Amino acid sequence: MKIVVTGALGHIGSALIRQLPLHFPDAEIVMLDNMMTQRYASLFDLPAVGRYQFIEADVRTIDLRQVVDGSDVVIHLAAITDAAGTFDRAAELEANNFDATTKIAAACQNAGARLIHLSSTSVYGTQNAVVSEECTAEELKPQSPYATTKLKEETLVQTLAKDKGLRAVVFRFGTIFGASPGMRYHTAVNKFCWQAVMKQPLSIWRSAYDQKRPYLDLTDAVRAIAYVIKEDLFDGRVYNVLTLNSTVREIVDCIREFVPDVQLSFVNSPIMNQLSYEVSCQRFRDRGFVFSGDIRRGIGESVALLAAANRG
Repeated sequence: MKIVVTGALGHIGSALIRQLPLHFPDAEIVMLDNMMTQRYASLFDLPAVGRYQFIEADVRTIDLRQVVDGSDVVIHLAAITDAAGTFDRAAELEANNFDATTKIAAACQNAGARLIHLSSTSVYGTQNAVVSEECTAEELKPQSPYATTKLKEETLVQTLAKDKGLRAVVFRFGTIFGASPGMRYHTAVNKFCWQAVMKQPLSIWRSAYDQKRPYLDLTDAVRAIAYVIKEDLFDGRVYNVLTLNSTVREIVDCIREFVPDVQLSFVNSPIMNQLSYEVSCQRFRDRGFVFSGDIRRGIGESVALLAAANRG
C-alpha cells in the first residue's frame, strides 16, 4: 500500500505519519510539505518500522502525477489553518487552500486513488442548538475566510465524487487538541495550555467564554483516518469528527487542575456573531467508529511537555 500525506509535518500530519506504520505495517508513506511553517523537527525520530519518503514541495506547483500515481490513498492535510488570522488574507488563503485541493482531487481522480479531505466544523455558523451534516446550505454560515473556503472545497470534492467517480470522504474536524511534534499554538486548547504554563493570561474571546464548540482529540483524529482506510469508507459523504462539545469555561477549569493560578484576559474577536451550538458526530458513530479521546488527558499531556521549560 502507498499512502500520500500532504501537509505531513503539521500538527495532525506529524502525529499521523508516526501512527500509520502501526496501522499499515507494509505501507510506503510519502510525506509532502512545502515547509512554509519550518517544522523540520516533525521529521526527527520517525519510527524505524515506517517506509518513508519526504518531498519538499508545494502541492500547487509540483507535478502531482509523480507523487500520486500508484498510490492507494491520499490524505490531504495541507492548508493555511489559522481561521481568525485570515480575515485580511482571504485572497491568499483561497489561492492556497482551494487551488491545492483542486489539484489534489484531480490527481486522485486521474490516478484512481482514494481521497481523505479535511474540512472543519468551523463551516457551521448556524443558530441551531445542535448541528449535523444534514444542515442545508442556507443553514451553514461560515464566519471566516478559512471556513468559507473549506465549504467551497467540500463542494468540489463531493461534486467530483458524484459526477466523476472520485472515491473520497470529507471530514469536518473539530478544533484539535493534544501534543504532536509539529503542533502549533494558535487554536484554543493548545494556546491556552501554552499561555498557562508560560504564566501568561489566557487570551479568551469575550463572546465565546460560555459558547459551546466542538473539539477533537488528536488521537481520535488519527484513528478516524486509519478507520476510513481500513473500512474502505470512501462514500463521497461528509462526516463530523469530534471528541466532545465544550465551552471555553469548561476547558479553562480543566487547565486549572494542572495550572491552578491561571489568569484570564478577555479580548474582542473578529468572529463576534456566532451563537452557542453543539455538533453531532452520530453519522460517523453509526459507521462503527468509537471515540476514545479525553480532554483532561490531552490537556495534561500538553501541560506536562511544556512545564519543564518554565519551572520557576
